Amino acid sequence: MTDKISEQGAQQLDVVVVGAGFAGLYLVHKLRSLGYDVLGLEAAADVGGTWYWNRYPGARCDVESLQYSYSFSEELQQEWRWSERFAPQPEILAYLGHVADRFDLRRSFLFNTRVASARYEESANLWSIATEAGKCFSARFCIMATGNLSVGRIPEFAGLQDFAGEIYHTGNWPHEGVDFTGKRVGVVGTGSSAVQSIPPIAQQAEHLYVFQRTPHFSVPARNGPIEDQYDSEWKRNYPAQRAKARSTRSGVLYDYGTKSALEVDAGEHAVELGRRWEKGGTNFLYAYNDTLRSEASNQISADFVRERIGEIVIDPTVADKLMPKDYPIGTKRICVDTDFYATFNRPNVTLVDVRPSPITGFDQTSLKTADASYQLDAVVFATGFDAMTGALLKMDIVGRNGHSLRDKWAEGPKTYLGLAIAGFPNMFIVTGPGSPSVLSNVVIAIEQHVEWIVDCIEKMEHEGIATIEAEESAQQEWVDHVNDVACQTLYYQANSWFLGANVPGKPRIFMPYVGGFDTYVAKCDDVVRNGYAGFIKTKDQAEAIPA
Repeated sequence: MTDKISEQGAQQLDVVVVGAGFAGLYLVHKLRSLGYDVLGLEAAADVGGTWYWNRYPGARCDVESLQYSYSFSEELQQEWRWSERFAPQPEILAYLGHVADRFDLRRSFLFNTRVASARYEESANLWSIATEAGKCFSARFCIMATGNLSVGRIPEFAGLQDFAGEIYHTGNWPHEGVDFTGKRVGVVGTGSSAVQSIPPIAQQAEHLYVFQRTPHFSVPARNGPIEDQYDSEWKRNYPAQRAKARSTRSGVLYDYGTKSALEVDAGEHAVELGRRWEKGGTNFLYAYNDTLRSEASNQISADFVRERIGEIVIDPTVADKLMPKDYPIGTKRICVDTDFYATFNRPNVTLVDVRPSPITGFDQTSLKTADASYQLDAVVFATGFDAMTGALLKMDIVGRNGHSLRDKWAEGPKTYLGLAIAGFPNMFIVTGPGSPSVLSNVVIAIEQHVEWIVDCIEKMEHEGIATIEAEESAQQEWVDHVNDVACQTLYYQANSWFLGANVPGKPRIFMPYVGGFDTYVAKCDDVVRNGYAGFIKTKDQAEAIPA
């Protein structure tokens, strides 16, 4: 850590990294190993990112553990032993802690430090970063590794401040855990975190009320321990497995179907979809190559899941309420569960459909809907996140000519490749809007972004480049392309957080890139081969270098 202090009293660095999750840790490791003076700023008390905060019952990853992990160090890959097919939150957090220890990364972070603002000082070609506690830092580069699902949101319900019971959000769970034994609990939401947390909460609570507005498609995890032989096979072939994963459209080694569902008969559908259902995991969604492009094909997979719900849930009325009917499967993030649907067979669990009878608010003891009142001792909001843009827009980020990011993104996020923003020199985003991010194996996506960013910084150093920023025209072309590709799919038929639809007033724009991780990486590589096409480079404030 440098001891240099600017005239304004700010500590001067080469790079400030915001965030200490998968992205922040790898950035600090890679930059530091190349000799850069780098400092990470993290709001939490330790490393972990989203896995530090999301400690709700049942929290686990929906990508298999042996793939949801770093690949940059072969020694790390070989030494860490995952215990389960889908790792639980405590194990992922322990893994990130191990990484921090192994590479001595904590000494390059300030924890319990939330960034309030980041402002580009044009006269000095530096970023000025201020924390909520008043500390100031100055750096040539500012890299936002803030994560896509890091700002939880609780809807504004009338009277919530009057509710005398316990209030929780799955994305900010008490570290000491919560005991719901003997309590009347309400869970608001049935998305991914709710699907995971509802079964274990139901096992504790005296009674659990699940308040559902929109049912979600969920497939069984079929989770279990990783056998030694399976672990050894992966570790013998890790480099080849990783290379193969990077050549796929999701960055995950799924069993990708090569046919349309319309090319085979109903009997084969039953066999293939049944096989994938029994195997478990989101591999189910890749049975056919047009599930997210053809309504007729999508209907076949969706009907299969609805039939399974009808078989699992004993009460046909409850089963019907749990069946999604008004959007295609996969257009909202598909959930992975352990006994989610079976939980509604328990006598202490009640499903409340709040679409016909919305939640109207709270009083001191109850949650109220339009036609009923439910006495509760605790309420759990599994209501998701201000995804992909929330963490960035919480900070006061100001670029060239005093233009704020909030103003620039007033009509929706605009980036070039999800990596950079026009008018914000020397600022990079890891897995930002416009990149595959949440539609891919995010750890592999993070590694690709970190390596691209660090290589860019290295080339700037070697070529004497002072600043780099996205061209406005290239950025707009990329935003248009991201949305054009999404329009060729079924994604727009769902009011999902991919579009920002879960946040009132948030502009509706499709944020992740659905063209495929492999296609995206090829584009990023092509940009570099063409001298960083679509970027403006300057050797000083006055001299722009054409790409």
